[in-house]
Amino acid sequence: MASKCLRELIAEADERGLAASGLACLERCLPLLAAEADALRPLWAGLARGGDAWPASLAAAAEALAATAALGGDTGDPAAALVRQMLDAAPSAWDAGPLREWADDCSVAALELHHRLDAGGPGRGEPAAADVVEVLKGCREGAPAGAGPLVAGELRRQLRVLEILAAGEGGAGLRQVLGVSTEGQRVLRAVVSRQSRVRG
Repeated sequence: MASKCLRELIAEADERGLAASGLACLERCLPLLAAEADALRPLWAGLARGGDAWPASLAAAAEALAATAALGGDTGDPAAALVRQMLDAAPSAWDAGPLREWADDCSVAALELHHRLDAGGPGRGEPAAADVVEVLKGCREGAPAGAGPLVAGELRRQLRVLEILAAGEGGAGLRQVLGVSTEGQRVLRAVVSRQSRVRG
């Protein structure tokens, strides 16, 4: 049986899977916001407790990351702005419709950010919009032609996260998802650091 593509997995996920999928994308992109590596841990803890804890945990995480962004001085960075938008757009309602839209948007945003870094990062020229659209469309439909190594890695992690969540392993599944996302965060943090040294 052929593996399902990213769009199919998002379409089939339940509320918990959708919230965790969107949060995992955000977790992996934290280095672009100059945020602490564990900045979203309280939100993960709230997610483990279920839908009742989601709104309060989400509000606390948004407040904490807003303070981090202000201290980091990244207000003029378009990549950081996109990461902040990912969190700002998270629905407080524990409902499959808005959560699915958010998870889908986070998937696209995370792939786009990795595509920018594959293209050389800020200061090295942005990839053409049409090129970005075609690469991301192919990735999400199971044919990632033209994807660079960072996009390919992010795609693998998004698929793995959704497959873990679809297996319905409860808290153990969330711990696996966090592990996958922490690995991706380390990769991106190293890339951001290297590109910063090159520009410096």
